[in-house]
Amino acid sequence: MKLFGKSEKEDVARKTAETTGMLTQLEQLCGNDKQIYEALHHVMFLDPRKVETPLKQAIEKAKSYEKGEDLGRARIWYDIAGGLAIYEGNAKKVAELFSESERLSGMKYPILSNTERAVTKAQEFYEKYLK
Repeated sequence: MKLFGKSEKEDVARKTAETTGMLTQLEQLCGNDKQIYEALHHVMFLDPRKVETPLKQAIEKAKSYEKGEDLGRARIWYDIAGGLAIYEGNAKKVAELFSESERLSGMKYPILSNTERAVTKAQEFYEKYLK
């Protein structure tokens, strides 16, 4: 039986992994550095190659929505652009884009307090799991 697009078997496997405390690949890579894990786990794409929008276009969309005063969509596109900048290893652009998201949404982005270290760790992840 399918439940929200997943079979019961997949759902049981996920729950088993959660309850047995299995670590994700990102958690394993970050080790005891919980601060970097927290900085990355909500904003990093695990496989950004699947995002069909290039960084430059994502930034343009974010700015366009912001000019049109659709701040919710602008924030989403700044987040997408920030995730792509993480993949590219551009810490300066990551800080710039997530600062814009934070400004628009009022949400705090932990990546802004450790941008360089977080981007370096993300690059290690991509090197290990995507190459």
